[in-house]
Amino acid sequence: MAVVFHSSPLLWARVAAMVFACVAFSVALYGADLPHGTGDWCIFCWSFSFAGTLLVVLVELCGLQTRVPVSWKNFPITFACYASLLCLSASIIFPLFFLKGYSDRSEKVNCRIVSTVFSCLATLAYLSEVSLSKARPGEVSGYMATAPGLLKVCETFVACIIFVFISNPILYDQNAATKWCLAVYCICFILSAGIIVLCVAEWTGCLPFPFARFLSTYALLAVAMYLSATIVWPIYKFDDKHGGRSHRPNNCGSMTGLCNWDKMLAIAVLTALNFILYLADLIYSARLVFVTV
Repeated sequence: MAVVFHSSPLLWARVAAMVFACVAFSVALYGADLPHGTGDWCIFCWSFSFAGTLLVVLVELCGLQTRVPVSWKNFPITFACYASLLCLSASIIFPLFFLKGYSDRSEKVNCRIVSTVFSCLATLAYLSEVSLSKARPGEVSGYMATAPGLLKVCETFVACIIFVFISNPILYDQNAATKWCLAVYCICFILSAGIIVLCVAEWTGCLPFPFARFLSTYALLAVAMYLSATIVWPIYKFDDKHGGRSHRPNNCGSMTGLCNWDKMLAIAVLTALNFILYLADLIYSARLVFVTV
């Protein structure tokens, strides 16, 4: 098995992302003295991104693209997009939880600063990889390299964040309206994740109906469902007439992390964000002139 090295901006972007992510979690494990929970999540984001990128680089260097059981037109850019979102989340969460309030310059704090800097650099490197890999106008490429494909990655990632906020503690059992919002999040997440799996596994040809028609129909359905959730959630969580609470409780300012009211506000913002993403998905899907998976 010969190793073939072809220097390209895409390869160097992957190598840079891999190195930056490796430094971020290595320094954090060495001397950042992180507690379990949030610290474990940040370590996972960096180590998972590093391991996946290393796998992609090794497969391409060894010329094994045709032997892996996934679509190589779709897998690398899908992973790079998820890795950029994971590193971005770690770059935001890590300094908020582990640098805020620390004014000394001990070894622990210095390690945390280094991890934060390299996490930001890894995010930029992964974003550059996505930019270099995405389909250009008129170019025949995999579906995940198009704007609708990348948007579906973002949609599923935002939905995962919503699930974290809405389930700890349970914030959706107030009435049937808020349970409908949960149903919207679950249905759209499952379908979007299913589309990603179908594309990466090259199973779209197994569907009993045209894949392009399914994408357009689903995008329209998701926009309508998320529009309803974008309206319903704030009404029943922040309107006093419908059992909500319009003002932020005073004890939220003294709590560590996010209080329940903050989490409900975050869910409202993320719901609106996902509505915008699905709307853009619908617009791009209508304009897409090629779907090759």
